[in-house]
Amino acid sequence: MRRQCIVRLANGQLCHSPPLHDSDYCLMHSPEHKQEVQEARRLGGLRRKREVTVTGAYDIESLSTVDGIRRLVEIAVLDTLGMENSLSRSRTIGYLAQVALRTLEVGELEQRIAILEQSIQPSNVRHAPTVFDVETKLLETNEKEGP
Repeated sequence: MRRQCIVRLANGQLCHSPPLHDSDYCLMHSPEHKQEVQEARRLGGLRRKREVTVTGAYDIESLSTVDGIRRLVEIAVLDTLGMENSLSRSRTIGYLAQVALRTLEVGELEQRIAILEQSIQPSNVRHAPTVFDVETKLLETNEKEGP
């Protein structure tokens, strides 16, 4: 049977974490590591606060969208342009330009795919006939009339 921490949680169940070597407690419940755990929690809270602050300051919505990534590349380019002129600065600008072009390409492809998907979705709204609809009607009319 595997060992587990001896601390009982608020719901009365035992903590399921494995204990530290030569201890009956896991890291989170170990009296010897209490200050380390508190410091880790404090730093975690500071990191989250900083993340929210930085995200707001740079106006970054999310890195899971093309617009968010585009904004991040834009910030990097502007920061790099503000640096002293050097060979590494020039290389960085060249690299960021490549990344920006690729981001634009992906954004354009994303828009085009969305338009295509929207155009093939069935719609309850009556739409104006397309070239394909007119051509199909002409073919059906010609078949009914015969030779």
